[in-house]
Amino acid sequence: MTIRIGILGYGNLGRGVECAVRHNPDMEMAAVFTRRDPKNVEILTDDVPVYRVEDAVSMKDAVDVMILCGGSATDLPVQTPELVRLFNVVDSFDTHAKIPEHFDAVDKAARESGHVGLISVGWDPGMFSLNRLYANAVLPGGQDYTFWGKGVSQGHSDAIRRIKGVRDARQYTIPVDAALDAVRRGAAPQLSVRQKHTRECFVVAEDGADLAAIEKEIVTMPNYFADYDTTVHFISGEELERDHKGIPHGGVVIRTGRTGWKDENSHVIEYSLKLDSNPEFTASVIAAYARAAYRLGREGQTGCKTVFDIAPAYLSVLDGEELRRRLL
Repeated sequence: MTIRIGILGYGNLGRGVECAVRHNPDMEMAAVFTRRDPKNVEILTDDVPVYRVEDAVSMKDAVDVMILCGGSATDLPVQTPELVRLFNVVDSFDTHAKIPEHFDAVDKAARESGHVGLISVGWDPGMFSLNRLYANAVLPGGQDYTFWGKGVSQGHSDAIRRIKGVRDARQYTIPVDAALDAVRRGAAPQLSVRQKHTRECFVVAEDGADLAAIEKEIVTMPNYFADYDTTVHFISGEELERDHKGIPHGGVVIRTGRTGWKDENSHVIEYSLKLDSNPEFTASVIAAYARAAYRLGREGQTGCKTVFDIAPAYLSVLDGEELRRRLL
């Protein structure tokens, strides 16, 4: 059976989801929903309708899984609990500190409506989360390290763009090389978030905007910049387009630990990603989990789920026999 995918929000991530659906033979685009005038939104897929967000309520029988492509700062905390009352949904909520409260809100709405809500799907949270869990289970006596970048963070860039007086922005997360090298050597350093990463922001301000106020709001923003050494550069729109057009990202998850009767043997587990396009890779992860959400819904499951709750076989288009023969 073909899984009918709806996309709510048609920015970088929404376009990435559209591309990902094209690569999955058991999926098709059902509709795109936007806060803009649908007449002004040109999508890549032929013969797929574009509607206003408000029209989603009338499409609940035409969409199997709604993928929510809004930002974590203000969109998803509202949209995911609302939309899971109508659809099985997947989001990429990535404010780590607020995941527990987001889970609770979505779980309540999903159980009341009889749907599945899969939250915080992507590569971190998401694929990196899984690798942290696997490594913790394998090396229970050890330490975790996650380094991001160098790359553009969509969530952090979106948070800057929502500040009054900001027209556009890109934020780069940059690992501190000395800290990363120490972890890979097995030195097991104790590192604060400030010692692991720096953040660099390139901001296009509106004409006449208060630059000092914008910079202060950025560097003091909780959950995003307050705990990091953050540099803010104000540049022109032409410079942003010329020098910061791409959206690369990546990073590594590392766990170090010891085994043996006297802890005589040391081990390093490392999982890394090097991404040309942050949103397109994130969208590819989301598409796989949309398949899982669809299958769970067909089984009659309800409530909020995270990547920790999904068996790997639910992600693949292949059946169990084929998975065992080809990949096990």
